[in-house]
Amino acid sequence: MNPLRTFSLAGLIFITGCSLGQQENTEITRQELKEHVSYLASEQLKGRYPGTRGDHKAAGYIAGNLKKAGLTLQDGSGMQKFRVVTGQKPGPNNHLLFDGFRGVLNKNFVPMPFSGSDALDAPMVFLGYGFQVVANGFQWDDYTGTDIEGKWVMMFRGTPDNDKLKKYFMGQRSDREKALAAKDKGAGGILFVSPGKNGSKDELVNPGVRKGNIEIPALHIKRELADKLLELNGSPSVSEITASIDETEKSESFQLDTEIHGSTELIPLEAETQNIIATLKGGASSSNERYIVIGGHYDHLGMGGENTGSRRPDTMAIHYGADDNASGIAAMMEIAEKLASVKDSLTTNFLFAGFGAEEMGLIGSKYFVGHSTIPLKNIMGMINLDMIGRLRTDNSLQVGGVGTSLEADSILNQLNASYDFTLGLSPEGYGPSDHSSFYSKDIPVFFFSTGPHLDYHTPEDTPDKINYEGLKLVSDYIYDLALHLSKRKKRLTFQEAGPKMEDQQQRRAELKVTLGIMPDFAGVVKKGLRADLVIKGKPAYRAGMKDGDIITAINGKHVGDIYDYMDRLSEIEPGQTITVEILRNGEKSVLMVQL
Repeated sequence: MNPLRTFSLAGLIFITGCSLGQQENTEITRQELKEHVSYLASEQLKGRYPGTRGDHKAAGYIAGNLKKAGLTLQDGSGMQKFRVVTGQKPGPNNHLLFDGFRGVLNKNFVPMPFSGSDALDAPMVFLGYGFQVVANGFQWDDYTGTDIEGKWVMMFRGTPDNDKLKKYFMGQRSDREKALAAKDKGAGGILFVSPGKNGSKDELVNPGVRKGNIEIPALHIKRELADKLLELNGSPSVSEITASIDETEKSESFQLDTEIHGSTELIPLEAETQNIIATLKGGASSSNERYIVIGGHYDHLGMGGENTGSRRPDTMAIHYGADDNASGIAAMMEIAEKLASVKDSLTTNFLFAGFGAEEMGLIGSKYFVGHSTIPLKNIMGMINLDMIGRLRTDNSLQVGGVGTSLEADSILNQLNASYDFTLGLSPEGYGPSDHSSFYSKDIPVFFFSTGPHLDYHTPEDTPDKINYEGLKLVSDYIYDLALHLSKRKKRLTFQEAGPKMEDQQQRRAELKVTLGIMPDFAGVVKKGLRADLVIKGKPAYRAGMKDGDIITAINGKHVGDIYDYMDRLSEIEPGQTITVEILRNGEKSVLMVQL
């Protein structure tokens, strides 16, 4: 980008940010909270996806308001910039040739989103659905009698369209898992084709969604192209093989002699985004270098789509993110303004942070703790505000990380005497938000949230759904906590409360994805999967699931029975946080489950 144009745009954004949503009143007000949320979750910001114009405008708005409140912006602009990978695109080296025929990229073939960037000249083996299963007397082996070493392997996506067989393949239909299994057995490249009858749906996958490089070339080809390959060897067509497998309930694998010349290339797409950092020096803390960090993430899912975290991945629409997390950022700015009005009495310093790229995996907060301008040892505590705009009628407020300091529980309950929240206190320091990055560095944390809801990660998370009176009440409570921590003469006493982020990463290879329920295998419930028993201490239990809850969707994808349930879990990696939609006594709700 042209540097001059960048400077001009940044200046425009900064001026715009300073001019919106501010009153001279330094109290936390319902009206100012609403103005902040309405701007950050407005149509013009288009979901604040990292690296987009809306992302940069949001950052300028936050920096402008913090500066006007009297805070000092880091490096003058407040922008702590870093780069993120937002996707990928096919490069020029994507080719598929055989017997004088040349495939056309995006017309009859594309690289799979998990493909390596490599080339292979070799014959092909047709490998059915690519399964190797032995279970309860059932045996299915698409690899029997084949030699795939260093060769292209063609296999069907998904599973046979046979109800009797489905139960044996549940949890094994992932394209990537099939490809990895073939690679482990020596395959040099993969050709995926969608099974089905001629004329049935045959759309190519989206190669722009990053799903982890498997290092060998992997392509998705159209049925017509697959039929050309099969015909050269006198083999049946895709539709004929599909029908045969469904009818005979037997695998089909065979060798093809045609030499295939193929290559793949996927180029990462990067964008620049930022954290917004501002400090407030306490007037009574001239010799005190202690800091309290108050922050939350400001990014969201943009227009949604596959691999963004949207619970409606097939819907391209603005994901406004009013609660997630315009609500937390609005509160952060109002708390900063009010603390600045009493800065002369503060005995500690404050650092306020709007973190970028949280939805991509806490990238902004991880970057901050790795590039902090103040020593991490000087941070006595971190308060994270994430989704605090939907206070319910029961006044329930969730606070995580309470076990990361000896004093947290008593402090929160003491302050609550003036508010009467129904506090849901959880000890774990690791969780699905930016406080985890600080906990991993032995810093006590407080994670505030009013909880998930059915609009979470959908286009329906809009400003009109926010409980602004509740948001003000929660903001006042957090302000009181910040003031209390500032007046403490002693630091909070850090203690470990559950695994840290690094520990979780190290255990990934050992973990198997499970919610920790005993499901209704009999299928008594016809439109969902009932949890007959929720095991105490397991992920579903910690998220609030109860015996008898009916699971209807996982990460926004429908769950109609045990087979759907297993398929959805097969797509999830250990350590992820997922949404689980449930029915309880006829009422819908959504839980956030950390695996």
